[in-house]
Amino acid sequence: MEVTASMVKDLREATGAGMMDCKKALAECDGNMDEAVNWLREKGIAKSAKKEARIAAEGLANIYIDGAKAVILEVNSETDFVSKNEEFKEMIDTIGASLLKSNAKTIEEAKELKVNDNQTIGELIIEKTAKIGEKLSLRRFAILEKNSDEEFGSYIHMGGKIATLVVIKGANGEVAKDVAMQAAAMKPLYVFPKDVPADVLDNEKAVLKEQVINEGKSQDMADKIVEGKIGKFYKEVCLAEQAFIKDGNLSVSKYVANNGGEILKMIRYEVGEGMEKRNENFAEEVMNQVKGN
Repeated sequence: MEVTASMVKDLREATGAGMMDCKKALAECDGNMDEAVNWLREKGIAKSAKKEARIAAEGLANIYIDGAKAVILEVNSETDFVSKNEEFKEMIDTIGASLLKSNAKTIEEAKELKVNDNQTIGELIIEKTAKIGEKLSLRRFAILEKNSDEEFGSYIHMGGKIATLVVIKGANGEVAKDVAMQAAAMKPLYVFPKDVPADVLDNEKAVLKEQVINEGKSQDMADKIVEGKIGKFYKEVCLAEQAFIKDGNLSVSKYVANNGGEILKMIRYEVGEGMEKRNENFAEEVMNQVKGN
């Protein structure tokens, strides 16, 4: 039986499940609405869909390395309590192992990866959402590969609240680890000044110029002062330009160069950064539970 858009819409309204899940359910059940509802319930999809509006800004970040390939990922939960749950951690390990074997580029592709013969990453997350009772989500990931003359450096801080992964060429693993620790501690946004987007740089210059003019400097003088201040800006936001935390007389790029290497890549994940945080309202939470939400 052909699955129409109208059928998908009706099932979505009845269950609160996602459009693609509804389409799949109807296809599996040959268009039978009642059977499709049961199919979604059995898979835990209808139950977990009620949690889609909740905020999941806690969770863990982790890194998995196998030879010349590495994966860094962030998986979110609603509360920090769940992020300490062993079953949640095992789920992240399972996802990481699957991603490590893949060439997935997007979250959508990742969710379709198999974790076993009968289950995808997306289905695993739905199952654990239903079982644990909180909204869980794979927020982001990156897969990096390196050449034989390159090294991965990785560092996990605060039990997985911050994860950093770097690729260094020419230097050893200890140097790479130092750079990863630097990235975790000093929160660089970019690797090199050339990586700073033009609109970000233009905005920073405009703000700095306004500050200098407000201090009473002339237009010409302001332009010169801003150029000097931009150098300080780079030292704050660019990993290569930052003062090395183990020796403030060296920049990070100079430290790496002194050890025969150069920085190639950096990825830093801090759990929940840029996301709206959960607003705890225990009275509302209790009422939602009473109402079965």
